[in-house]
Amino acid sequence: MKLHSLPAIDGSTHRHKRLGCGRGSGHGKTSGRGHKGMKARSGGGVRPGFEGGQMPLYRKLPHRGFNNSNRVEFAVVNLSSIDKAGVATVDRNALVHAGLLRSSSTLIKVLGNGEITRAVTVSAHKFSASAKAKIEKAGGKIVELKIGTDTEAKAAGAAA
Repeated sequence: MKLHSLPAIDGSTHRHKRLGCGRGSGHGKTSGRGHKGMKARSGGGVRPGFEGGQMPLYRKLPHRGFNNSNRVEFAVVNLSSIDKAGVATVDRNALVHAGLLRSSSTLIKVLGNGEITRAVTVSAHKFSASAKAKIEKAGGKIVELKIGTDTEAKAAGAAA
């Protein structure tokens, strides 16, 4: 069953309010906004987190650490997953096709978790030391891609 195949239950959808269509409509004059005040104005209303002047919760709680805006995130793939995929050349497109990566992920790091039983050519941006050793021990080849200048990832990202 999928969301689009669910039947609409009676009463689950309502007509939208037709505002400002005269007194007979029930939503004339003030259009359901009451009389005057902050919430009656266009663009009016309190900002998120405002508690009527009381010290808001986000200011009462301690803040620790920071988020690094220059952080580079990698999508990680383990050797055991690569071995199960059964592909001779492992690159971004092959990993996405095998379901090991999302199509939105651009930077890849291969980790040495698990064993690899056959010789494969692996193209990625980073490799752990154990992953390099295990791939080379199995007779495979490593292709380390440059970060930022990789045209293959950009082309694949544009195609997705």
